[in-house]
Amino acid sequence: MATTHHKSKKKWSANVTEHSDALDLESNIFESKDPKHIAQSLKKSAEQSHRRKSAPYRSAMSMLTFYINRAGKNLEASQKEVLEKAKGELRKLYGRE
Repeated sequence: MATTHHKSKKKWSANVTEHSDALDLESNIFESKDPKHIAQSLKKSAEQSHRRKSAPYRSAMSMLTFYINRAGKNLEASQKEVLEKAKGELRKLYGRE
């Protein structure tokens, strides 16, 4: 008996980014052109979350890295650069330069 699979219109990685079980992300935060704003928003989300399983810094950095590696795979080079700079800003916010 054949099983039919219905593909969702969105990939699982987009679903994880939008509906993270660990962090409540600001809407469209990864589309921002300001690395500092992205880092500050991720820090705020990580520190306010009671569902995360690791330290706030690790949760925030993991979400950013996940987005860059998976959901952001088709990003324009300029936006990918903004997100990479946001990693540096996040490190600064947590004193991990």
